[in-house]
Amino acid sequence: MSIATFGEIMLRLKSPGQERLFQSPLLEATFGGSEANVAVALSRLGIPARFISILPENQIGKECMRELRSHGVDVSGIKLKKGRIGIYFFENGANQRPSNVIYDRENSALSAISSEDINWAAAFEGLKWFHVSGITPALSKNCADETMRAVRTAKEKGLTVSFDLNYRAKLWNYGVEARIIMSEIAQYADILIGNEEDYQKSLGIEGPSAMGNGKIDIDAYRTMCERALRRYPKAKMAAVTLRESFSADSNDWSGMLVTRDQRFVSRKYHIANIVDRVGAGDSFSAGLIYGLFTLKDPGAALEYAVALSCLKHSISGDFALIERGEVEKLLGGDSSGRVQR
Repeated sequence: MSIATFGEIMLRLKSPGQERLFQSPLLEATFGGSEANVAVALSRLGIPARFISILPENQIGKECMRELRSHGVDVSGIKLKKGRIGIYFFENGANQRPSNVIYDRENSALSAISSEDINWAAAFEGLKWFHVSGITPALSKNCADETMRAVRTAKEKGLTVSFDLNYRAKLWNYGVEARIIMSEIAQYADILIGNEEDYQKSLGIEGPSAMGNGKIDIDAYRTMCERALRRYPKAKMAAVTLRESFSADSNDWSGMLVTRDQRFVSRKYHIANIVDRVGAGDSFSAGLIYGLFTLKDPGAALEYAVALSCLKHSISGDFALIERGEVEKLLGGDSSGRVQR
């Protein structure tokens, strides 16, 4: 099995530890972005992954490609052009202070993509799966148009399409309502992925409110997923991440997967000291893709996705730097965090 993902990878600038932005003169520079995060996670799990994007033809763009290569990602789908890389500034929250993201990605190299930049039929040659998120069409009308071309071509070529809804209110600012674009893309998806806000804001699917300290209403989430499957008859399943947030660094984490005839709810993990939750949803997507392809059991695939994304909360940066054996140990019940000797 081999997969392609399409989207923007950014320069990530983070304040040290849990400091406020510019509290010190230092910012930690790494790279990250939803679809690239999925490609990295899958590559580290042994699934050949190709990342399709446009990066600036400068030292930053080339360094970004080197970073992706170091994780085994196929970068043959990246085109270098004049332009700039998107940037996001990240401040890690603590206790009752939430984390904060500031985007600086307007007029990035990818946002100016044209229909001549990517030959989608060629890009998908020999692949089995295509993954995209709702972040990419939010960047610009050009990106929305190319996302539509990509999912149409993927379905024409027989690829499985997974769509992480990934609603980002700060990005939809070019005059088109998110629901219009997202609903059209969702028509081509085999697998829908998101949290309760994603389904409601991206697709207009009625569902539960985001959870703070309280009990999750499993039936409300199941009903939301079933509504999504009724609205999008080509979709085979809908997955939802379940996060109960007690503070910025203490969450309960689980997931649900609803197919046309079954419902699965995962084990719940209590994560008491979150290091970095950015990329957790992306690692959930990667784990679900991996599990669906290799385990052939939707329930087992969900457990794998939740375990992988649980571990991601312990790692700083966007990328899930996790190996299969680590996920399998957690699935086997080893959550002690004891030193492995």
